[in-house]
Amino acid sequence: MNKTQIYRQGDVLLVPVAEIPKSARSVSSKHSRLILAEGEATGHHHSILASDGVDLMGAPSQSELYLLVAEGDALLEHQEHATITVKKGTYRVIIQREYDPASERRVTD
Repeated sequence: MNKTQIYRQGDVLLVPVAEIPKSARSVSSKHSRLILAEGEATGHHHSILASDGVDLMGAPSQSELYLLVAEGDALLEHQEHATITVKKGTYRVIIQREYDPASERRVTD
């Protein structure tokens, strides 16, 4: 298992994992950025600059995201949060959810 730390930026949590599922595929970048989460209300986003050695991958249903930082560091950015330096490693991307007894929905910016 990856020995790096857990990272949190707003409603995005990066948790180290031993490996990415073999069924996961690369997620395309948007304007040269890998979007981990996009705000519904503001259009702001948690993202990393797409570059060699950094890949965002989705499991078959695309409901699970994984971040691979294979070389160096990656910068996790958001318009309303401080930039976070993410160290080399493999991470599962978890998006915080609001609790509603009737349904589960993502937190909105």
